[in-house]
Amino acid sequence: MENNNLENQKYIRAQKRVKAIKGFYVHLFVYLGVNAFLILARVISGEGVGLLLDWSSYGTMFFWGIGLVFHAFGVFGMDFILGKNWEDRKIKELMDKDKKDLWE
Repeated sequence: MENNNLENQKYIRAQKRVKAIKGFYVHLFVYLGVNAFLILARVISGEGVGLLLDWSSYGTMFFWGIGLVFHAFGVFGMDFILGKNWEDRKIKELMDKDKKDLWE
């Protein structure tokens, strides 16, 4: 019974992880599509010559890109800084310290 519950929990965690990864890739493709459209619209409208020198051309790309990077870190990495593994290690460290203090 307990083994079945453990397998169910693993399945739910894996399902959430897959959903998070899928969400990131959807975000990435929307980012690429919208920014490609914005650049193409500027080039077609004749503003393409100043495209490389104009900051407003990169504003959406830059700030949305920062959000995309944080999304990527949330899904794929940066979890090691203050993520679940860090929490587990810190809890164990504090429990070991308390146990050690009790024996002194």
